[in-house]
Amino acid sequence: MFLQRVVRACPHSKGLFSSSGSHDLTSAIAELNKEMESVFGEPPSNGPNSSGSVNFVNDESHFLSQKKDESASGLTHTSSTGEAQMVDVSPKPTSKRTAIATCKVLLGKMVFDLVLANQLAKGDVLSVAKIAGITGAKQTSSLIPLCHNIGLSHVRVDLTLNREDFSVIIEGEASSTGKTGVEMEAMTAVTVAGLTVYDMCKAASKEIVITDVRLEHKSGGKSGDWSRGL
Repeated sequence: MFLQRVVRACPHSKGLFSSSGSHDLTSAIAELNKEMESVFGEPPSNGPNSSGSVNFVNDESHFLSQKKDESASGLTHTSSTGEAQMVDVSPKPTSKRTAIATCKVLLGKMVFDLVLANQLAKGDVLSVAKIAGITGAKQTSSLIPLCHNIGLSHVRVDLTLNREDFSVIIEGEASSTGKTGVEMEAMTAVTVAGLTVYDMCKAASKEIVITDVRLEHKSGGKSGDWSRGL
């Protein structure tokens, strides 16, 4: 794009970039700089010498290369061209991976009392949601397009009634020995469990809120251990 703008500004310079090979690259760039100076009134900022000219002409390609490097070290699920991709984890070492996630389901006092007394028409809310959370963790790669299909060695889902704000606090833990983490499995577990609580209780109230889905802890892998608040 940069060279196209230069060619439009310097129409006589088109011949400098022909594929005939009749011009030496250094001479061609020097001639281009002279013509640019005659058009714009000053030489490129790097100076009129040939080495500076090369840097000037290659500015845009250097910028694009830099952006490619930044993309490679940033979002791993985005390629250098901005397209979605599944990360190749084959070079990674195998290690024990664990993740813990939580969420909260705000029931309201009336629904909370019904759950506590196990008086909802659909049955035992906490037991059904627990099984749903475990099943959800095992289905993560089917639900989240770019997640790897990994073998889970352990999934735990606990649901606790909290009278202080009439909620259900859900904690999920996932473990695996492999090449990629299990954060998404733990978060899927608590999310699916929360949705199941809502489904079991929605006949009694439509004001139930699922909130605060978040990762609390992870261990293993290249990035090591991480805990919220530490």
